[in-house]
Amino acid sequence: MRVDKYLWCIRYFKTRSIATKACKEGKIRVNGDLIKPSREIYPMDKITVRKNQVNYELLVLDTPDSRIGAKLVDIYRKDTTPTEALQKLDLLKYSKDYYRKKGTGRPTKKDRRDIDDWFIDKNIKNSTDDSEE
Repeated sequence: MRVDKYLWCIRYFKTRSIATKACKEGKIRVNGDLIKPSREIYPMDKITVRKNQVNYELLVLDTPDSRIGAKLVDIYRKDTTPTEALQKLDLLKYSKDYYRKKGTGRPTKKDRRDIDDWFIDKNIKNSTDDSEE
């Protein structure tokens, strides 16, 4: 089975064209090698998928005939992604929640207070650093 079709079948990508694009951009590796979307995969191949700034590692157990339900995904692959990578994903999620996007308007009252507190803390640190010298 083609690697792009496999990744679509086990629901790592929403569409097969997105999986193909990821292969062409070099975000998919099979056994450590960069591959084309048409590369055939076999059981016991190790696939590394770079998605959302996290490297997911998969072990191919079997190839499905067609796209499968989410409950059956574990029959066809084993997820060997390190827990540190998944923790990094959680940290990215929290950091994105805090920052506002550019062009979303004026800062809110809370944003202004946070900025003022940051400047006050910075000035206090600078004044204590000067007194130590």
